Amino acid sequence: MTVPAPRARRRPSAPARLLPPLLVVALLAPVALLFGLTWRHTDDDRALAARERLGVTYLSALAPVTDALVDAQSAAVAGRPVPGEPLTRAVEAAATVDTRIGSELRSQERWAGLRAKLEALRDRPPAEPEAAFAAYNEVTDLLLDLYRKVRESSGLVRDPGSDSFFLQDGAGQELPEAVVATGRLADLTALAARRPAADRLRTATDLAALRVAALTPADDLVTDLRAAVDNTESTDLGTNVLTPLDTYQRAVEALAAASNPAARTGVVDPTQVAAARLNAQAAATQLQPVILAELDALLAERVDALDQDRRLALGAVGLAVLLLATLGGVLLAAARRARRRAAEMRRARAEAVAAPESDPWRPPAGSRPDEPHPLQPVGPAGDPVAAQWGSVDAAR
Repeated sequence: MTVPAPRARRRPSAPARLLPPLLVVALLAPVALLFGLTWRHTDDDRALAARERLGVTYLSALAPVTDALVDAQSAAVAGRPVPGEPLTRAVEAAATVDTRIGSELRSQERWAGLRAKLEALRDRPPAEPEAAFAAYNEVTDLLLDLYRKVRESSGLVRDPGSDSFFLQDGAGQELPEAVVATGRLADLTALAARRPAADRLRTATDLAALRVAALTPADDLVTDLRAAVDNTESTDLGTNVLTPLDTYQRAVEALAAASNPAARTGVVDPTQVAAARLNAQAAATQLQPVILAELDALLAERVDALDQDRRLALGAVGLAVLLLATLGGVLLAAARRARRRAAEMRRARAEAVAAPESDPWRPPAGSRPDEPHPLQPVGPAGDPVAAQWGSVDAAR
């Protein structure tokens, strides 16, 4: 008599075995994709903000060069000795900045051209006022071109923030243009008195154009800074900027009044224009570092916020990986238990197949020693031996 073998369980198919790791990968893939997109986006924004801060550093170095160059032009046009030390000191400081960050901002070529012109003016200053006016105009044009180059290559012109965009536009374009045009207006006013009567009409036209060129960027600067204050979340921007801005605005209004030709004579007083130019330039000198400092603070705050976003993204990915690792561990443990049960079933099946046929007279497993076998006859007293001999006697 044979014992029926236990029913065999089917082994898990290959897709069933691959399902747990595929599930983990399917959950991890979108997390990795979102992290990659977030990291690349924040990395691009952070790189732009960092490069913009380099632009702010360069603009800060160009401001003293602008002031010193305008002062040197006024001295040369007026026939006074040109103060060389302020301009030399400003040029050396700007050259140091250009050496450090000019390659990244792609400004070295323009700076080299500007510096060559500045050194030529210092070594051989024009002796005649009209020639000095023309020579310094050429150099200041190069300076304004450098301002534009720095703003473009640093990304300041593409700044995404409303407040920071208006600040960079005011400090990097409107204010330098206003300072340069104001200096030209004052110097041309001084030259107009020496020009012959035949050039009077041309001079009046040039003065009117320079007056517009000086007052328009100054007005635009006021508009930019008030727009920056209105569109910012900074609590310090308005407090820090508006006071020097009011001072500058009053100086510009005084310049507009001084440069306006008299109603009866149509003459402009060069002394009043020169004094108004000095006041406007002094107000601009106080205002520009404030604007650039506030702009740099906004950019630094943006970099910190992007760094915080990157840390949060890393933390979220770490948490997702931990959860998925836990899920993978649970699935792996379940798979191991299933494999262990399958192995036990295979071992039991093998033992059942290899066992010999059972003895029909062997007591069943679990029966008591005095309990008769179901196939064994039992005598009247329950003695199997007596029953056997009883059956023999009956046969005789």
